[in-house]
Amino acid sequence: MSDKPTAVRVYLARVRTALADLPASEVEEILEDVRPHLAELEAELGEGARVEALIERLGTPESYAAELRASGGYPPPAEGATQVLATAAPSLVRPRIAWWGLVLCALALALLAFGAAVSVRAGVLVGLLPFVPVFLVSVALLLSGGVEPVLALPEVAWLRTTMAKGREQEDAGKFLRYLGSLKPAWWVLCAVTLVCFGLVLMLRQRSAVVLLPFLLLAAVAAVWAGPRLRADRRLLWVAVPVSAFVIGGALGGFGAAIDLFARGTSPAPRTYYPSSADNYGNDQLTYGGREVDNVYAFDADGKPLTEVYLYDEEGRPITVTRYGCERASGSRQKIGQDNRFPRPKIEEGVTDDQGNFNGYNGYRGACREITQVPFGAAIPKVTVPPTATTPPAPPTPTR
Repeated sequence: MSDKPTAVRVYLARVRTALADLPASEVEEILEDVRPHLAELEAELGEGARVEALIERLGTPESYAAELRASGGYPPPAEGATQVLATAAPSLVRPRIAWWGLVLCALALALLAFGAAVSVRAGVLVGLLPFVPVFLVSVALLLSGGVEPVLALPEVAWLRTTMAKGREQEDAGKFLRYLGSLKPAWWVLCAVTLVCFGLVLMLRQRSAVVLLPFLLLAAVAAVWAGPRLRADRRLLWVAVPVSAFVIGGALGGFGAAIDLFARGTSPAPRTYYPSSADNYGNDQLTYGGREVDNVYAFDADGKPLTEVYLYDEEGRPITVTRYGCERASGSRQKIGQDNRFPRPKIEEGVTDDQGNFNGYNGYRGACREITQVPFGAAIPKVTVPPTATTPPAPPTPTR
């Protein structure tokens, strides 16, 4: 049997050296926590894995030790502590693009998830499309250059140092350690939230069913990547966007719930017409207990009339909300109020690259206005019965 040390043993030896200023018992405890992750990673890389492969996945042992030190709330190494010098850092342009691409995409996910949750409209998420190339470039740079140059960026180092100082404080440290203990539950919560978010959007808009597979995939990715994040920092490019989306959607849903509660408890305004609130909270006509979105008028020959204006018996316009298509997001939006009928029918859906509406490969939110009258009307002919005439009375005979 060969006495040649394995890659894990070599890597852990350098981690131990970087943590040499800490008490020996605590160093052993830290190494026992990470040894299973490293062994699992070595098994994944296959027999004969080299230390360089572990460094590609985790960064240098010195930077990995610094992360362990920060996550455990330990102070930075004292001056003069024995450390293995790292190689010279490469250019910061590529890792900086990778890092800030991740940050930009995470912020966009949070904001757009917030907007989609507040409006309960899947069309808002179409705004994510411009950020897809940014995220793909960020991931490509990460995979080509490794995670170590990103972790060595000054801004990332400042963030990690700030977190470490926070853990050194008594109250903040307790809070941060408590949040760290909730990580397993957080990834499960993210998966459940993503699935529920997709179901709510699908119930509100049938076209949102195309979004559900992506949310299911993100839920699976969160449950898989979350527990492995400590061993492989590249999985930040999965965990951070998912967490940002969940946090933004949760805040938006909370705001929408508060707004709905406030609207439900406020006194309803008086109106002269049988009306109710439509799905957007605006006034809507009702007839026979059902909402009326449009009114069609025909002349005596069954020809549809356009530009018809409705008034009540006192000459007041029967004004209701008018909707149109928002070209940017491809969704229905309020454009004003008037009493002009009929209105175009607003149909929401998706289009594919060829512009086919609601096609099999549709993915881009779309909206169209249909101005044609959807039916014909047979106007019954009213026959006026002839007026009955009374025959003249016979003359009265004279005597």
